[in-house]
Amino acid sequence: MERILITGGAGFIGSHLAERLVAAGYAVRVVDAFVPQVHGEGGCSVREPRGAWLERAGAEVMVGDVRSPEVLRRALRDVQGVVHLAAAVGVGQSMYRIADYAAVNMQGTAALLQALLPAQRVAGKGGRRGREPGVRVRRLVVASSMSVYGEGAGHCPACGPVTVAARKREQLEHGDWEPKCPHCGVATEPAPTREDKAADPRSIYAISKLAQEQMVRCFGQAYGVPAVALRFFNVYGPGQALGNPYTGVAALFSARLRAGEPVPIFEDGRQQRDFINVRDAARACHLALQSGISGTFNIASGEPVTIAALAEELAATVGRPLRKDRGGAFRIGDVRHCLADTAAAAGQLGFRAEVPRRQGLGELAEWLERQPEVRPVQTAREELRAFGLGG
Repeated sequence: MERILITGGAGFIGSHLAERLVAAGYAVRVVDAFVPQVHGEGGCSVREPRGAWLERAGAEVMVGDVRSPEVLRRALRDVQGVVHLAAAVGVGQSMYRIADYAAVNMQGTAALLQALLPAQRVAGKGGRRGREPGVRVRRLVVASSMSVYGEGAGHCPACGPVTVAARKREQLEHGDWEPKCPHCGVATEPAPTREDKAADPRSIYAISKLAQEQMVRCFGQAYGVPAVALRFFNVYGPGQALGNPYTGVAALFSARLRAGEPVPIFEDGRQQRDFINVRDAARACHLALQSGISGTFNIASGEPVTIAALAEELAATVGRPLRKDRGGAFRIGDVRHCLADTAAAAGQLGFRAEVPRRQGLGELAEWLERQPEVRPVQTAREELRAFGLGG
């Protein structure tokens, strides 16, 4: 039986992946620090404390920080594959908790790769060569993010495909939301973004995710380990942290709708995103483990939707009236549009999203009805304004 380690495995994507891999016949070990912001005070998630549901499903659960060499030594024992999901998540928060994000995301990844070295190192005397004791990891998968692109691919009606620059504060303060063509200044239109687009990270979180994928790919190339970076777009679905003010927009909107509170719509709500169900995200990880190839892939549905339209869909699905928070607010570092080109994932991993958004939102609504009501908090917006990052 092949043993897979999932770092951050009690989190949103990780818990779905762990259950999937156990059902597929893998031995699954989960290591998670159970950070209160994600799992609640005392490490309790919206499901059960300390990953008890995963243990019942057949996974081995370890409580620990991936930056700890001792935790990693125990976690990597007899492991053949690693899915590295442990990370601090939140674009806005990363801009004022810089050291925390760098430590968890970049130092955590470095510690993991350092811990893998003994099993990769070649030893021997007098010309005889062999591997040092330890199980050689055969596959590495790391969770990256669409945020590494910055603004997605753009198309100018006059000039054709263009690379879109970051929008300046002055532009946002005037409510001029659309990115401009660098050649003629005309507003551009969004286009599907391929993996070969030059990275342009515009937050500390995005920088850390790009560093994570580059470190893992570099390690894989140096030591002959197939390594895959999955650039997740907006993942949503049952199990997302409802009380975390830095969680995904679908969970945030759902929690506010359920509480009868206004839904915060930044800018004019016409910014476009690509949402993918968490079950599809977990399946992508599984396919990456099975593939034996190396590469970087967009993991998305390929079906963009505006934020305003998503709010309308969620309100209809949850069965609550939609009240919108004031429009025109903005956040420094936000991109206007990011749509995914999914051809590479389909062609090389065999991955195509299978859960339609309408069905996925319905599953999210059904799950919400079974959860204790969590009152949303305003922490994120207030802190962004306090640091001059919101308007």
